[in-house]
Amino acid sequence: MAGGSLLMLLDDISVIMDDVSVMAKVAAKKTVGVLGDDLALNAEQVSGVNPSRELPVVWAVAKGSFVNKLILVPAALLISYFVPWLITPLLMIGGLFLCFEGAEKVVHKFWPRLLPEDEEQHARIAANADESVDLVAMEKEKVKGAIRTDFILSAEIVVISLGTLTTASLLDKSLVLSLIAVVTTIGIYGLVAVIVKIDDVGLHIMQRPGASNIAKKIGQLMLVVAPKLMKILTILGTLAMFLVGGGIIVHGLHSLHLAVEDLAHLTGVFQGLSTNLLNGVIGLAIGLVVLILMTFIKKMRSKAH
Repeated sequence: MAGGSLLMLLDDISVIMDDVSVMAKVAAKKTVGVLGDDLALNAEQVSGVNPSRELPVVWAVAKGSFVNKLILVPAALLISYFVPWLITPLLMIGGLFLCFEGAEKVVHKFWPRLLPEDEEQHARIAANADESVDLVAMEKEKVKGAIRTDFILSAEIVVISLGTLTTASLLDKSLVLSLIAVVTTIGIYGLVAVIVKIDDVGLHIMQRPGASNIAKKIGQLMLVVAPKLMKILTILGTLAMFLVGGGIIVHGLHSLHLAVEDLAHLTGVFQGLSTNLLNGVIGLAIGLVVLILMTFIKKMRSKAH
């Protein structure tokens, strides 16, 4: 009997883990846009740090990210259990934030004069040029800022993942969210560590005594690829913000969702692509509207002060 009970228990566990695996894949697909932006943003934030301190900084931010998710996952589970109706509004707010942030990046890139100057960025540039500035204290501030940004993006990942688990049991939700939290943190910061060290590895290969011509060319290629990879990640991350944020908002507004589906249906075999493109365009438009409102509010506050 004991052996049979053990086998039944193992079978139940295997069924649960199989369900968790399937749900985790669905949740991961939904959060891929946020992950892309999270990766690009964190790689960008640790850039400019002394090369010998890049990996310690990445590790410090990664530890902060684990703490963030340790807070966010139980909070999300409590919300889904006691006030499940709150998940959709939270998703909508998250979608608005993604669209706003993406629109801000686009405007800063192509029409920087339309937005107020980033005084914090100017302060960082001045501090880097000033030898009297305590770079250790500045590094700590950089880590704190990266952890704060990670908290927002981690919240997006957790809430979007939770939105795909509306019919799952509390146990399945707990396992899926925990799995997503661990895997995304290790994956993102592992890749950030690789990205920020690509140029250093390339330089080491080129300067290694007795390096062959092929090795030197590989090292040179790594030096060239590193900054371009950062730019590509930034572009893809921004596009993903509109696709994911717009998709969340469209799905949250039933009439808009039906309109998008009807328009996309007219394209026939390209319906899936058309749906994503329409979600992205709507996300950009909504992001620009939110950006205009936020800029107007900031200007009014500055005038009041």
